[in-house]
Amino acid sequence: MTQPLNTVVINGSLHRPSRTGILLNEIEKQISKRVSLETEFIDLVDLVPYIGTALCTDHLNDYAKQTLTRIEQADFLIVGTPVFKGSIPGLCKHLFDLVDMNAIAGKPVLLAATGGSTRHALMIDHQLRTLFGFFHALSLPAGVYATQEDIQDGLISSTALKQRLDLVANLATPVLQGIALQKQHNAEELIPA
Repeated sequence: MTQPLNTVVINGSLHRPSRTGILLNEIEKQISKRVSLETEFIDLVDLVPYIGTALCTDHLNDYAKQTLTRIEQADFLIVGTPVFKGSIPGLCKHLFDLVDMNAIAGKPVLLAATGGSTRHALMIDHQLRTLFGFFHALSLPAGVYATQEDIQDGLISSTALKQRLDLVANLATPVLQGIALQKQHNAEELIPA
C-alpha cells in the first residue's frame, strides 16, 4: 500500500461558492478514486486580506505563510481559476508570485479553469502552463475547462465535461501512482534496518 499523496487544491476564485470550486471538488473526487490522496483545499478568497498588499513573504502574516508552506510542500497540486477578461485573476497570479521559485519543481500540477464561454478554454495552455513551466513543475498533459453551461445549480451538468473529467483522471493516474511509489520508496529508505 503506497502512502497517500499530500495534495493541495487551490481555488483561484474570489467568490464562494464558485463554479471553479465545484469543478475542483469533482476533479479531486475523480482522482481520489484512482490514487490515494490526503487533500487540503485552499481558497484564494480566504487569503485576500493577507496577500493583497504583500510585496514579499516577509510581509505575510502567519496564516498566509503557512498556506504558502502547504503549497510548497505538496506532492501534487490541483490548481483552478476562473477566467476574467481573458486572463487569471491578478491575486491568483500574485499568490504564485509569493511561492518559492524552486519549491514545486518536478511536482505534478493538474490545471483547471472556468469561464463564461468556450473562447477562453486555451487560457489553460497559454497562461497556466506557462506559469507552472516557469516553476519547472510537471503540468499534467490534459487540463479541464468548464463553462457556466457545464455547471448548473452546483452540479456538473454536462456529459462532455463528465467524460473530460474521467479522461483527465485516467491520464493523471500513472504519473501520480509513480510519484506515490517513489514517495513510498523514499520513506522506506529512511527506516533503519
